[in-house]
Amino acid sequence: MLMWLAGRRAEDETMQNKVTGTDMDDAGSARYESIRQVLLKVFQQNSVPAGLVLLEGPLAQLFGTSRVPVRRALSMLHDEGWIARFEGRGFIVARDNEDVEPVRIALTRELFGLEQRDELVDTRSTGEKVLENLQGILSTAMVFGCYQVDETGAAKHYNTSRAVIRESLMRLRDKGLVEKEPYSQWLTGPLTARELADHYEIRAHLEPAALRKAGERLSVAWLNARLDNVQTCRGKQLNAAELEMLEEDLHIRSLEPAGNKLMMQILRQNQSPFIVTRIFYERLSIPVDSAMLDEHSLVYEFLLKRNWELAAACMRDHLERAQVRTLQRLKVLSVLPVPELPVFMERQ
Repeated sequence: MLMWLAGRRAEDETMQNKVTGTDMDDAGSARYESIRQVLLKVFQQNSVPAGLVLLEGPLAQLFGTSRVPVRRALSMLHDEGWIARFEGRGFIVARDNEDVEPVRIALTRELFGLEQRDELVDTRSTGEKVLENLQGILSTAMVFGCYQVDETGAAKHYNTSRAVIRESLMRLRDKGLVEKEPYSQWLTGPLTARELADHYEIRAHLEPAALRKAGERLSVAWLNARLDNVQTCRGKQLNAAELEMLEEDLHIRSLEPAGNKLMMQILRQNQSPFIVTRIFYERLSIPVDSAMLDEHSLVYEFLLKRNWELAAACMRDHLERAQVRTLQRLKVLSVLPVPELPVFMERQ
């Protein structure tokens, strides 16, 4: 298994280098410097609260880029003394060794004082733009059936080469969004009840055990911030970034301190349940389910009480209940009209 993963990673890196070249060429320099300049101005004007937690993923989405230039911009701002490292998982708006309470809220244009008309320069490579767009298309399509991805058609759609399309599909294959047998076509979906059950079975075995190990390494401040964020979500209609943050806080970031990199790789690839949840809320435009928030809160509360066994039990119970909800949501989505998809997505 480990040899297969290493081989897959080497294959993907080779293809990426052939397609995109180095990410930190002139365009890459423009990306991270543009991000640095925007954030520097925000910090100089005190436009964001002290203690604001800065995560690469939400910032990359805000700036319309990959995490690489965001990571470099944050590292530079840290070296310049504007931000501090935060528990090894990001940065916080504070000086080094400054004692501030972490503030974990969605990173939006409004928060940074940016008008909707303000252009955050998108200098991503073609490959990066194709990857992000294809990811959204595939994750939507797989919920509604089985689709074949026509490489030639996709290349025409994005006005790029088949090599760029193929490299993006290879990376999305590692996220479980598309499959390709030797000498066959790229296929995505259908996402079935059986597959969802399999995903939840994996998570139910891994997550409670990881939480027992990680619990003692999660700070009280971090857990209180997570609990506060859950409460602010009540009765709200969350956007995709906010929903992703809510889910990843519990199912990814709270487990990372366990220190098992292979397990975290498996969990990050195991995204099908979250895809159903995201599309369900996007299509129906309704507030987030209060039962889910209650279950998240219970896990955090027992972690704060340093009761690792009850926290793990609540995590397992949450996953069992989430499986039932996700299967119900999949049924609801199955009777909704299929969203419009690009012509290179051919229904099978």
